[in-house]
Amino acid sequence: MSEFGLVESTDFYTISNGSNLTFKVRKTDNGSHSQSIGDIASLNYKGVEYQDQSRGSQINSGFDYLYKDTNKVIIDAKVVSDSHIKITVQAGNLTHYYLCQENDDSIYMGTVIDSEPETQAQLRYIVRSLVSKLPDGPTPSDIRNNTGAIESGDIFGLENGETRSKHYSNIRLCDWTHIGATGNDVGLWVVRGNSEGMSGGPFYRCLLNQCGNTDQEVTYMINYGMSQTEGYRFGILNEYALVFTDGSEPGSIDTSWFSGLNLKGWVSPDSRGTVSGTVRAVLKSSYSYRVGLSNSNAQYWTDVDISDNSFMCGNILPGNYTVKLYKNELEILTTTVAITAGNSTTLNLSGSVNDPSDDVALWRIGDWDGTPTGLLNANKVTYMHPSDTRISTWAPGIFSVGESEAEISFPAYQWQDINNSQQIKFTLTEDEVYDYTLRIGITVAYAGARPSIILNEWKGTQSSKTQPDSRSLTVGTYRGNNQSFQFAVPSSALVVGDNTITINVSSGSAGDDWLSPSYAFDAIDFIKSN
Repeated sequence: MSEFGLVESTDFYTISNGSNLTFKVRKTDNGSHSQSIGDIASLNYKGVEYQDQSRGSQINSGFDYLYKDTNKVIIDAKVVSDSHIKITVQAGNLTHYYLCQENDDSIYMGTVIDSEPETQAQLRYIVRSLVSKLPDGPTPSDIRNNTGAIESGDIFGLENGETRSKHYSNIRLCDWTHIGATGNDVGLWVVRGNSEGMSGGPFYRCLLNQCGNTDQEVTYMINYGMSQTEGYRFGILNEYALVFTDGSEPGSIDTSWFSGLNLKGWVSPDSRGTVSGTVRAVLKSSYSYRVGLSNSNAQYWTDVDISDNSFMCGNILPGNYTVKLYKNELEILTTTVAITAGNSTTLNLSGSVNDPSDDVALWRIGDWDGTPTGLLNANKVTYMHPSDTRISTWAPGIFSVGESEAEISFPAYQWQDINNSQQIKFTLTEDEVYDYTLRIGITVAYAGARPSIILNEWKGTQSSKTQPDSRSLTVGTYRGNNQSFQFAVPSSALVVGDNTITINVSSGSAGDDWLSPSYAFDAIDFIKSN
């Protein structure tokens, strides 16, 4: 055990928490491309070193490689009270803090930016710890013993045909509070704060981990370049912490003691507001519902208590917000609210709920919930590449309404080069031949993909709609801008007896194999027109 305090040497600031943790932050440039001023250079917990000494734990690839023509990094460290130490790293338009609290085996961090780093299309803090000391992390992102890259240098294959990638450590933001790895009586974790400065909302997925032959990399992603559904947010202090434990999972972090530390972008609880209310609509007990708030400055969300339709969300920055009610991940109601500092606002969500599953359908494949859940391979695609040997065939054949089961017979994803021309067969009686609307819901598309159809001899096409401009289906995410394509089918296109719909992937863009134009299905149904 070391005495609580801060020691400065020529090359490092050494910080001891007075208990089990001592860490070093680099204060000079040693000329190595993998280390920079502001990096954590040592993580010593209970006398054991966990930091890779050849690399730093750092923002992206180092604080000196964030903005073009900016390689000057300024660092300052000081004891700010009898029990707190503050290290400030300034790199271009980014400010990063390391904060130490006496007898707390954690390094609290905060990152705030005025503009996105120019050298990489993402912003993340990477803890590069020794895999020899922390071997047990998420399996889907463990790339040890791979046989080489199979896509873009960041997705790898194993001898048995399984796949691994840092991308497959992703979890919906609303579903995780911490991520980490464990070893012999030790656990190292990154614990997130409220993520108000991130972008993408409660269902956004981003990489969190990669385990290689040397390093167990644990990541806190602030801004991510993959499948972004909205613009980045600036000026907010993104709070998170690196936490050591005896191997047990950590609890949430308390950052109330940040008050008085003069942290850029930090807003105290008494300068924030609260919203609460009731959803005045019939909600289905088999689904989860969330209320999300967002504007260009911040994002928040909270669960709806299905027992009484109530919700409450606190610690919100003042401002005008768009409010969305989600059925699972599908937006079904939108309104606005104004939040003021120190006040609690009542907001009762009422009005027309736009739930497509409320419409009576002649037949429906899948479930309108903003995800491909219930379709073939949907339970696997977030943690493996679609070419993985654990994946069932993407071309299961004709789907026969009333006979086939969607979970084993209708693919969650469709690619132009892999499983184009998916067919659906259904029968009509003479009394069922009417004008219909065929609805095809997708959650995300790649390379401008959109569905076009042939129903018997009749052709229907749709123009493309706006979707994130990046890889999605192959990097473990189906999350995008949920959209519905509607085809007005005239009765003249239908016949008594067997009818066949062929769904094709259309696009003005090119691509091959798994990176050919593609999309993820939400649901498909056939609705009698009014």
